[in-house]
Amino acid sequence: MIDTRDILETITMIQDENLDIRTVTMGISLLDCIDSNIDVACDKVYNKIVKTAKDLVPVCEQIEKELGIPIINKRISVTPIAIIASACKDENPVKFAITLEKAAREVGVNFIGGYSALVQKGFAGADRRLIESIPEALSVTDHVCSSVNIGSTKAGINMDAVATMGHIVKKTAEITADRDCIGAAKLVVFCNAPEDNPFMAGAFLGVGEPDVVINVGVSGPGVVRAALAKSSGLDLTGVAELIKRTAFKITRMGQLVAREASKRLGVPFGIVDLSLAPTPAVGDSVAHILEEIGLEKCGACGTTAALAMLNDAVKKGGVMASSKVGGLSGAFIPVTEDAGMIDAATCGALTIEKLEAMTAVCSVGLDMINIPGDTPPEVISAIIADEAAIGMINSKTTAVRVIPAIGKKVGDELSFGGLLGGGPVMKVNTYSPFKFISRGGQIPAPIQSLKN
Repeated sequence: MIDTRDILETITMIQDENLDIRTVTMGISLLDCIDSNIDVACDKVYNKIVKTAKDLVPVCEQIEKELGIPIINKRISVTPIAIIASACKDENPVKFAITLEKAAREVGVNFIGGYSALVQKGFAGADRRLIESIPEALSVTDHVCSSVNIGSTKAGINMDAVATMGHIVKKTAEITADRDCIGAAKLVVFCNAPEDNPFMAGAFLGVGEPDVVINVGVSGPGVVRAALAKSSGLDLTGVAELIKRTAFKITRMGQLVAREASKRLGVPFGIVDLSLAPTPAVGDSVAHILEEIGLEKCGACGTTAALAMLNDAVKKGGVMASSKVGGLSGAFIPVTEDAGMIDAATCGALTIEKLEAMTAVCSVGLDMINIPGDTPPEVISAIIADEAAIGMINSKTTAVRVIPAIGKKVGDELSFGGLLGGGPVMKVNTYSPFKFISRGGQIPAPIQSLKN
């Protein structure tokens, strides 16, 4: 029986508390598009994406209208392009990026992810070509997102790839400096990358996934904060319980949209990603949840503990609300995409070192952080290595998406617009890790990886 109070509560969440479906992402396998002729392969890729996803945006808009639930982004993820490009010897993979861009524009999605390589244990020829092409690929496209997985709990950390990615991130920022270095905002470096992630910039479709699948990412930081604001006097046990109940309600809405989209598109339902995804909008901030719990400012002592509790409660409440949970599933802390994080970074309460500590207890890593434009590549590589180590040792996904703000220094700002937001350039410890990074090789997998 439908409870009128539940309906009214959901309406309030949507209208006043920024509740939405952050993304409906269609995963499309391109394995059957592989061809030794790159032009033939690109034609196959374009035709399959357009044929498969032609109804994605109209169906999502129809669901929005009928259910009254905002779906902010419609996205596509594809098989890592390095795999598809492996048959095209010595060809420039940027042709695939241009093809993905053309297909994304044709079907009307916000982003398409999968210009990716998986090199946690070493490079294949196509992996190297794709990684070297990332700066060009992201500079000539608007909708294409890129990711590289450089480590895992099972394989360890490929430090040769880490060293390379420091230069790639820097070059990507430089080549798009006239657009506030937007290229680097579409590039993420992973450890333990999930194969069913609906969120950008790290979404790609793993080789073990179905040919086509629907994955959904929910949001709702504003809802959690509002629930806490209305319930004063709770101890932390009560706070955790309230967050669990609220996360359950948020995720049920995601489950409803996921199943409806799956049914109407005739595509299998994959997972619901439980992540609390913030935006720069006022009232839609993970940082403000932590402050509602009792911190004067996000970044204060106690932030890591509060975030750990929030992340755990979100998972516990969400997993009961969906038949299939996956992706990243936690609480995102992207600095430029979260109004509270922006404020905390601007006033100095939040530092990169504190953010690194916070990433040990939540998803997904050092995300959307502006750093000085003169930061050396080896320092960027060392930031990546530190985050990868946290992910590898703790058997969790971690990632780095930093934007070297070319021509800018600490305290200056970058502005990307939309969900990517903008924010201050944060201070980076530049004591040199050059000798460490230049050693290369592999950081071996931890002993806990031997679980068989």
